This record gives sequence, C-alpha cells and structure tokens, in this order.
Amino acid sequence: MSNLIARFVKDESGATAIEYGLIAALIALAIMVGAGQLGNALDAKFKHIASVVSGSN
Repeated sequence: MSNLIARFVKDESGATAIEYGLIAALIALAIMVGAGQLGNALDAKFKHIASVVSGSN
C-alpha cells in the first residue's frame, strides 16, 4: 500500500497537464486582449478617416 502511495506522490503527469492548460489559457487571454485593443484602435482610425473624408473635422 505504501508503494502505491509513493508512486502517486512521485507521479507528475497530472501536474504537467494542468501547467499546459494554464499556459494555453494565458495565451488565449493574451490573444483576446490584443485583438480587442487592435479592434478598438482600428475603429478609432476608421472613424477619424470617415470624419476627414466627410469634411466634419
């Protein structure tokens, strides 16, 4: 029984899967934040261009 518990304590495969999951979640969060900021910047730029083209500075 103690051999089984010792093997369970030394087994790190579950921890590795959790670490990979956390890394994937952080990458996804960074992509979402970056895409949101890029979208806002593009929106502001296009609104500025539209106002210049229409002549209403």
